[in-house]
Amino acid sequence: MNDSPGWASPGSSPSDGERPGTDGGAQQPAAPAQPERPAQPTGGPKWSAEQPPPGQWSSPGTTPETPQAQPQPTTGWGQQPGTPQAGQYGYPGGPGQWGRPAAAKPGVIPLRPLGLGEILDGAVATMRTHWRSVLPITLVVATVVQIISVIVQKFMLDDIAFVTDPDAGPEEVFDSLGSTLGASVVIQFIQVLGTIVVTAMLTMVFSRAVLGQQSSVSGAWREARPQLLRLIGLTLLLALGAVLLGAVLILPGALTDNVGLVILGVFVWVPLLVWLGVKFSLASPALMLEKGSVFKAFARSSKLVKNTWWRIFGITILTALIAFFISGMIVAPFQILSLLAFSGGIDALEDGSGMNNWGALIAPAIGLIIAQTIVMPFQSGVTVLLYVDQRIRREGLDLELARAAGLENYGTTGG
Repeated sequence: MNDSPGWASPGSSPSDGERPGTDGGAQQPAAPAQPERPAQPTGGPKWSAEQPPPGQWSSPGTTPETPQAQPQPTTGWGQQPGTPQAGQYGYPGGPGQWGRPAAAKPGVIPLRPLGLGEILDGAVATMRTHWRSVLPITLVVATVVQIISVIVQKFMLDDIAFVTDPDAGPEEVFDSLGSTLGASVVIQFIQVLGTIVVTAMLTMVFSRAVLGQQSSVSGAWREARPQLLRLIGLTLLLALGAVLLGAVLILPGALTDNVGLVILGVFVWVPLLVWLGVKFSLASPALMLEKGSVFKAFARSSKLVKNTWWRIFGITILTALIAFFISGMIVAPFQILSLLAFSGGIDALEDGSGMNNWGALIAPAIGLIIAQTIVMPFQSGVTVLLYVDQRIRREGLDLELARAAGLENYGTTGG
């Protein structure tokens, strides 16, 4: 035991002048302070051999104890008067506690270090509670992206000659490949741009959901708009860095026709991409919420991920797998409908004649709109909550969040 008056609990406080367990002297009778229990014997320095049953324990601070005499009740309070409150600071466990203590929860997450389930649940809870803000953002952006993608595929793939004749000339092959590549680049650019807009706006929605505050679509756009260009720049830098890294590692082998060197470059390039991707995975929420520069966001992400790379990698991979399976279950029926109803069946699929009619393009696009409306906020929410969790663990952000949520005495001594 320390020199504090004992363990405090709601609705009770230790008796004045009572310091149980601080010396080996005799204890005074406790009958006046606790009429419901027999007075402790005054003739000996030790506990009585007859202890109250576990179901009749009174406040932990009202009876003397030795360090290993009894386990503390699992109420989650367990703070020492005169020391920071374990439940309020939010770290797991505490002196004499069993399990994780309670923590304030003004919004979708408790203000303490989060577990995997709490991060995933926080993302889903935000989607469910704040759907009036989340749903319009993702639905509108996903719809616009898919409409543009369908139009691009229709009018740019109409002139593609699906080369099945072995006597086809090289010009036809290059024209087909060029059209396919051009359509893919345009579609990917549109999707990346839409993802950036969704990420920016949803970051603001999730940041307010942590505090238990509502966000409107217009409010999220107003807060995200000043950082949009920087977020675009951050995304482009990440893509450019990945391409340059691949060029440095793979291009020498390709130029010298050394297949072994090319394979070695690929085997080095892919792990580096994964490592850097996780290292800078928190740069986007850092940029949007801290209002810093692009390079400062990279530095913040690197600092927050340091020494927890594997944990963040695991959560990111799990989130991607969940999103993949959800998307697959939603899109697959629409793709089957497209194949059977609009593409002319397997034969048309083989020769490519039914791939670019309106029905074959629109049906999968509807499935993608539904899937992206669900998946994009889930993935964005996990990223934002990972950022919040890392800042709570490293920088005590829970205290700042509590004050921002209006919890005035949160984390103060004796509070």
